[in-house]
Amino acid sequence: MSLSTMPVSAQQSKAPTKTKSEAAKKAQQTVRGRVLKVDQNKSKYRVKVLQKSGRVVSVDVDKKSGKVSRKKKGK
Repeated sequence: MSLSTMPVSAQQSKAPTKTKSEAAKKAQQTVRGRVLKVDQNKSKYRVKVLQKSGRVVSVDVDKKSGKVSRKKKGK
């Protein structure tokens, strides 16, 4: 399957994430909410998203793969 025939969401998840705004967009599409903050380090962006329920969720967006993963809270 070529990139041109893949759904847009699949294309975005495989593409490298070069900017904070790209990371925010990917996180927002995954978690559904309003982006509050985007931080970065060498390998990933950490995005905080406010959901409609009022819960704040942190997700990581890998810079190289563009993969979005939820940050696990240890309680």
